[in-house]
Amino acid sequence: MEINIKKYIKEALNSLYSVDTTNIDVAVEKTKEGINGDFTVVVFAFSKFSKKSPADTAKDLGAFIKQKYDDVSSYNVINGFLNFRMTNEYWIDRLNSLNLNNKKSEEFDKETIMVEFSSPNTNKPLHLGHIRNNILGDSVSRILKASGNHVIKTNLINDRGIHICKSMLAWMKWGNGETPETSGKKGDKLVGDYYVKFEAEYKKQIEELIKAGQTETQAKANAEIILEAHEILRKWENGDEEIRKTWRMMNSWVYKGFEQTYSDLGISFDKVYYESNTYLLGKDIVKQGLENEIFVRDEDSSVWIDLTDEGLDRKILLRSDGTTVYMTQDIGTAIKRIEEFNPSKIIYVVGNEQDYHFAVLKKIISKINKSYSDVIEHLSYGMVELPEGKMKSREGKVVDADDLMSDMIETARNISNEAGKIHDLEDDEKEKIIRMIALGALKYFIIKVDPKKQIIFNPKESIDFNGNTGPFIQYTHARIKSILRNAEKMNIKFHGKASEEADIVDLEIELISHLCTFEKLIQESANRLDPSLIANYTYALTKLFNQYYHEHSILKETESKTLQLRLLLAQTVAQTIKSAMDLLGIEVPEIM
Repeated sequence: MEINIKKYIKEALNSLYSVDTTNIDVAVEKTKEGINGDFTVVVFAFSKFSKKSPADTAKDLGAFIKQKYDDVSSYNVINGFLNFRMTNEYWIDRLNSLNLNNKKSEEFDKETIMVEFSSPNTNKPLHLGHIRNNILGDSVSRILKASGNHVIKTNLINDRGIHICKSMLAWMKWGNGETPETSGKKGDKLVGDYYVKFEAEYKKQIEELIKAGQTETQAKANAEIILEAHEILRKWENGDEEIRKTWRMMNSWVYKGFEQTYSDLGISFDKVYYESNTYLLGKDIVKQGLENEIFVRDEDSSVWIDLTDEGLDRKILLRSDGTTVYMTQDIGTAIKRIEEFNPSKIIYVVGNEQDYHFAVLKKIISKINKSYSDVIEHLSYGMVELPEGKMKSREGKVVDADDLMSDMIETARNISNEAGKIHDLEDDEKEKIIRMIALGALKYFIIKVDPKKQIIFNPKESIDFNGNTGPFIQYTHARIKSILRNAEKMNIKFHGKASEEADIVDLEIELISHLCTFEKLIQESANRLDPSLIANYTYALTKLFNQYYHEHSILKETESKTLQLRLLLAQTVAQTIKSAMDLLGIEVPEIM
């Protein structure tokens, strides 16, 4: 809507001062609270054209625009700030023109953007930290798509390496043939239990070696169990069939468990990569890099890249025994993706603990091929902690994703039963709404925070029906849908359009103004890779609507044109809430 004001200002500059406005940027802002106006233009920079003071320049521009354009009701000048008040007809026309469901992506320049998120290891189940990763990656993908890009959601399963060998070794030592079926455990949880068993034994052996006189570093390297794990890794990379058979079996248990968790969380992917299929590509690229003198081989046969001159450090790419590290497979996977899809960006959604890793990856990729230097982008996000502190996977001190979702659903069920608002629904419909509330609470609590910031997750706060929470927004949507249903029951014919002659109050103008910024906000959120902008916009919208609903009746309004305006405004708010929450991966119920 501020585009009109920009156009008016440019025309005024051209007509009054003969200015070529082709490259002139006009900054239009929402007028500050307490000042009469809807839009404010800063005119200080235009004094060089008028040869007048900023205040006199603003008066010139305001008078010209007020005389020429009917949708400007009035203007005022405060120093170098020009404030415009728009007509009621302008705002009603804006409300009528809002078409939130038919935005054509052809209006944007489409780019192919790949978003990698989730990327779990197959040695443990998904936990609360993974939930933030998945929710953030899914929402960023939705927002990038809504802003007109072709988005490919990818997941790189870390299905090989020393961590996976640890779980395998523990199962081989102490499993006695245990399976998900015989244990009654979900496959990823069973494998995770053996990872914890390995770490407990490893810790015990380290302590014994330290008591025997070794340093901590020596003990970590010389513990018998870690040497056995590295031997399994070596055998795996050499294709040992017995090791590979155990590996395939245990991974299959984990994949089945992951699939269930992803389904419950509402997460899907367009393309899944497996590290076991890509790490050899990385090995080949490292060999080529050695030939091209990008990488160096040390005396122990390990391969490194030296980035000390670029403010980083030396990074190992191949161990002395020829086995790979995470960086090796990330190099191979990145090159494969670039050659396969030619994306303008590959966005890695990974916690800020890996900032250094991705700074190195970006440097390595640019050295391999300079044209790839701007493709790699790391969406670095803060860790999720509990009120009692940081989670530790190795010690089994984590919040399991499945358990968390189950607890949230049970809490939502108890709250809903106490309120009694969905008591009369069929059981299937009731459970569907309860799940919406629970997952909406979980997702919104996590995503409303700037991705860069750390989160202290508090389940009780997240499911509150008041304040900046998912359930509050969901309830507002359900309330509006109830109003619209009641209008039908009262035989009120809703035209879907408001008359320009309708009376309009300030709160309605404020709501329409807020609604008009939604599409621009999607672009901003996409540019910044920050879904919290959408979340907090939606909360502000619901707060504003609830204030409006409290102060102004909708269905009891007797004046026909005002009633139609209010019904259209309510419907548009509901549509915007639904669209915004969908960008966050959150469903909104019709009844609640």
